[in-house]
Amino acid sequence: MKINSNLKWALVLSGGGARGFAHIGILNAFSALGFPPPSLVVGTSMGAIVGGLYACGMESADLTRFALNEFDLRKHLDGFAYKLDGPLGKVVQTGQILGNLATRPGMDSGQRLLELLESLCGGKTFEETRIPFRCNAVDIAEGREVVLSSGSVARAIRASMSFPIFFEPLREGDRLLVDGGLANNLPVYIAREAGYNRILAVDVGDFKVRSAQSLRTGMEVLFRVFDVTFHILKQREKKASYTIHAGGVATPFSFSRAAAIIQFGERLVREQEKTIRAFFGVGPQAFFIRRRHREYDVQAN
Repeated sequence: MKINSNLKWALVLSGGGARGFAHIGILNAFSALGFPPPSLVVGTSMGAIVGGLYACGMESADLTRFALNEFDLRKHLDGFAYKLDGPLGKVVQTGQILGNLATRPGMDSGQRLLELLESLCGGKTFEETRIPFRCNAVDIAEGREVVLSSGSVARAIRASMSFPIFFEPLREGDRLLVDGGLANNLPVYIAREAGYNRILAVDVGDFKVRSAQSLRTGMEVLFRVFDVTFHILKQREKKASYTIHAGGVATPFSFSRAAAIIQFGERLVREQEKTIRAFFGVGPQAFFIRRRHREYDVQAN
């Protein structure tokens, strides 16, 4: 099947914590198969991190090396307590967390993480990216979703991934910005409104019915609230031309499993190669395959 190397298409990457490492595997597979790069990248939360860095010029191989060799969130948090291991470390961490939540709008300011993002993005603004990029966040002061498309890319990513309670909201003037997934964890509409009809989305959400007994900790409950919110909102959203579901291999906390999650993303593309190739293809065969899968999400096994 012939590929349209000049295809104008948009890539939309969802949030999902560590499950978002699958985005990198999918980008690796797309590169290996010779698919054309997207003309627009849209991301939310972890999808904003991967998508924003990719749009700024990091190749998928660079993203893989970073995820496997350098991505240790503890190194980029403010408090020294987060770097302590063992029982004493747990006690100190608990004290610091409770102290921060009593006096600040989050457990961590996110400043060191912002500095890392600025370095990785090369200080680029939206106008300077290799590929046009957009991400979303939620302004909790005004109670509305915002689409970020100007200014510092790193600051926009930091806003989009500001998971409530853990990271302080990012203040931009009178706006107080938190994780975009609160409003829309797979914002296909942003690509639609930018004029794109050919849209490929990667959804690393993994909503399944769970027993009440399985939700044992505060963080599990908090992430479950997010999952339920995403699930409800998703029913109202326009679908992409093609959606890859990549959420079934890990939890949002599985950052130590980066290699396996990246490989999972690569495997999904190989398993769905025929229909994904049709997304990029030209000619009658590609057209009829796309038509068969239009407005239809292919669920990975």
